[in-house]
Amino acid sequence: MYCDNCEAQPSPKMWCLGVPILCALLLPVVEGHSLFTCEPIMVPRCMGMSYNMTFFPNLLEHYDQAIAATKMEKEQSTHIPGEKIQKDYGFWCPRHLKTFQVTGYKFLGVNHCAPPCPNMYFKKEDLDFAKNFIGIISIICLCATLFTFLTFLIDVKRFRYPERPIIFYSVCYSIVSLIYFIGFAMGNSVSCNEAHEDYADEDTVVLGSQNKACTIVFMLLYFCTMAGTIWWVMLTITWYLAAGQKWSCEAIEQKSVWFHTVAWGIPGILTIVLLAMNKVEGDNISGVCFVGLYDQKASMYFVLLPLCFSVFIGLSLLLAGIISLNNVRQVIQHDERNQEKLKKFMIRIGVFSGTYLVPLGILLCCSIYELFSRSSWEM
Repeated sequence: MYCDNCEAQPSPKMWCLGVPILCALLLPVVEGHSLFTCEPIMVPRCMGMSYNMTFFPNLLEHYDQAIAATKMEKEQSTHIPGEKIQKDYGFWCPRHLKTFQVTGYKFLGVNHCAPPCPNMYFKKEDLDFAKNFIGIISIICLCATLFTFLTFLIDVKRFRYPERPIIFYSVCYSIVSLIYFIGFAMGNSVSCNEAHEDYADEDTVVLGSQNKACTIVFMLLYFCTMAGTIWWVMLTITWYLAAGQKWSCEAIEQKSVWFHTVAWGIPGILTIVLLAMNKVEGDNISGVCFVGLYDQKASMYFVLLPLCFSVFIGLSLLLAGIISLNNVRQVIQHDERNQEKLKKFMIRIGVFSGTYLVPLGILLCCSIYELFSRSSWEM
């Protein structure tokens, strides 16, 4: 397709050999010209070369690949007059990302294909910063949650309902923090598959539940993330029962079996469903395995919707409880001692809820932005 002496050398392979040299010489000159953009080689006679990209218009003044293919066919005896040249610029899986069929991998709609383990969206310095940031934050969170849990073990009677869910919340997120720290320490050894000598030349991201280590990490991480969120909802429920409905600690504790059933049961069911659907995905940034990293529908239905629903329920109950406490505070405004206790209790509720809702709100905003933008990133 690219040849300086086309009449003397009609071989179709020679039309293609000049592409790397021409790209190197001409792209700096035509930089900024919208027509000179790299595109996959789609002309059958030019496939199988050591490169798979080209640009148009070329030096032979061919506007696109269809015109170039037609010019090439004129030099061949097998040319069929009026033959229509089809153009297909869809994604195809590069050889180094292909996987063997039993894995069931699917990437960008292509079967037997997996994402590359080196991240596609970040520069190396940005990727290093993100990994170090995750590692440092995981250590801080692990220390904070373990401190809360150890405080509970020292004085168990101190944490009664309605505050008891804080302990289970802390246990869940201590496990989440520990998993992220393990992912930081181990790099991508869990979230990525090593290159297979017969099928791939490059490490690829784990997709599916065939990798045992990745599956175990996913089960713990997803289960504890959802359980921690639901325990926060349980905390707002117990606060509402105590503040808004004037339930005693003993009355709330009698319902603790239902709290545990919901808080542990729902995440367990969701985890089993995801394993059955083979939705385990490796994260080549944090080194852990989760869901919805490449599957947008799984992210929406199994991560975003449960989190948004939990935030809506918890925030509604929290506001209802604060309004009830404020009404009580106005009734006892002449009792300074009890009013001061109630004020401190309201401040504690507000501070604890804020420390949970602010990071979760940022996470939801980032996840929603990624959900709507990822398709354009992968074009």
